[in-house]
Amino acid sequence: MTARILIVDDVPANTRLLEAKLSAEYFQVSSARDAFEALRMAVSWQPDLILLDIMMPGMDGYECCRRLKSDPVTMHIPVVMVTALGDPGERLRGLDAGADDFLTKPVEYDTLMARVRSLVRLKRLLDEWRARGETARALGSSGELPQIPVVAGTHALIVDDWELGARIIAGALAREDITAETVRTEEEALGHTRSSAYDLIIVSLALTDEDPLKLVASLRAADGTHETPLLLAGEARDHDRILRGFELGANDWLTMPVDENELRVRARNQIRRKLYQDRLRADLGTALEMALIDPLTGLYNQRYLRRHLDGLTSGNQGRELAVIMVDIDHFKSVNDRFGHAAGDQALRLLAGVLRANTRVFDSVARYGGEEFVIVMPGSGSDDALAAAERLREAAEALVFSIAGIGRVPLTISLGVACWDGTPTTSAELLHAADLALYEAKNGGRNRVRIARAAAAT
Repeated sequence: MTARILIVDDVPANTRLLEAKLSAEYFQVSSARDAFEALRMAVSWQPDLILLDIMMPGMDGYECCRRLKSDPVTMHIPVVMVTALGDPGERLRGLDAGADDFLTKPVEYDTLMARVRSLVRLKRLLDEWRARGETARALGSSGELPQIPVVAGTHALIVDDWELGARIIAGALAREDITAETVRTEEEALGHTRSSAYDLIIVSLALTDEDPLKLVASLRAADGTHETPLLLAGEARDHDRILRGFELGANDWLTMPVDENELRVRARNQIRRKLYQDRLRADLGTALEMALIDPLTGLYNQRYLRRHLDGLTSGNQGRELAVIMVDIDHFKSVNDRFGHAAGDQALRLLAGVLRANTRVFDSVARYGGEEFVIVMPGSGSDDALAAAERLREAAEALVFSIAGIGRVPLTISLGVACWDGTPTTSAELLHAADLALYEAKNGGRNRVRIARAAAAT
């Protein structure tokens, strides 16, 4: 794994030492001499991680971190504060400024590499979601960059068989309005995560009769928890197991006995990152929906229809399939006489009729203009003809009223094409339904006609 790492330190010897260690692991490394240069480089270079010294002239690391985390352009970049100060209060102050971690000089090499790899892995994942979120915004589904989320009301799971320790952790989380549940065993933990969603899981490395690292591996392998933040709680002597936990996918760790304030800040940072990722995932879902849904009728669009049919005709050999193509009769006269607003109203009304009179596993799409297509998996000619006739009658009974005019008659013509599993393509199936629709319209409209799809040659 390679990544871009920005080192911010006003002491050249410190910078050279970190550069040498990181370059030996093939990371791309750059440096800044003070906080002001770091802020500029963070925007222009967009590093994957920032190692930030605290004691610097002009602007200290705390203020630099606060500015990085308050800027939407840099707020997603992980920040690890590096300092010679060992006071727990200083560590808490750094975490409260938004730092993702805190290392004390002299930096222990294995710990540094574990932290770097874990944070870079998470940063890459967030970058992917951010890029997809940008696509969503370009499509108009979201107007702003996601803001820093609030953790109040989120849920955590504590896995600890020491009742007092679990109670201390739950109490600290409660001060952030994070609701916590406690379980004692791996079996209970996996059962809870299968039935409920959590925003954070805290695993004690001091479990008496369980292997906590096996639990970490199981949680990372499970579909429901493979992206849930995992926080390990262990003593200083658990150093090797903590590093192994990072390799298995843990996101962060706490030293026992737990400092409640540090726990609050670390839990808050991990949950915020998860909520930020959830928001970006939601943006992606909205963008995909917009790409596949017709905005006027709320039905699928032609892009979705063709892909869906391609999948059915290529993977369902031996299974019947029917396609019904629908066209509103004399729709041009509706637009010409009453205006396009009335035409849009007619399209929306008919879309509702089609949706209400088809099965839940049928797909209804707007094909273009006043044409619609219904895809009916598992339907033969008898079922398809009966469905088409039911749709025709429902449309004929539709009450389409225009202010000042009253009810306007609205009918549809339908063409049906059936597929018995012999080789064909979605284009041929749609063409056959279109030819049947053409016959229905030439035959006087407001009627159903059926044709067979031609086999692929």
